[in-house]
Amino acid sequence: MAKPVEVLIVDDSAMMRAIIRRAVVLSGVDCLVHEAANGQEALAVLESAPIDTVFTDINMPVMTGPELLRAMAGRDWDHIQRIIVSTDGSGARREEVRDLKVRMYVEKPFAPEMIRDVLMGVCADDASR
Repeated sequence: MAKPVEVLIVDDSAMMRAIIRRAVVLSGVDCLVHEAANGQEALAVLESAPIDTVFTDINMPVMTGPELLRAMAGRDWDHIQRIIVSTDGSGARREEVRDLKVRMYVEKPFAPEMIRDVLMGVCADDASR
């Protein structure tokens, strides 16, 4: 039996974390969900849990999404799928994270099916390795 996909949701809004968590749970993919309110908290979770996929906001206090992604780039975490979930879908923001191994950029508000499709893609990639 395959192990659950370990997902980390990083967003300063507790409500948005709950919305993303619900979309993850409803996806039908066997997941273990972790949460963090900013990039600094996310790094602590990444140090302590075998995370497979990170869903991160861009604009957060303490440590932003791009700062988190840059910190991840300096570690042995290349296997972790990085997904941006943000209201800021501007070209400048997309360019800022372009070279930070971001797999997908999901704009808020999103349909829960978007999260399901991302997780299904992650599972398919894992199965092909």
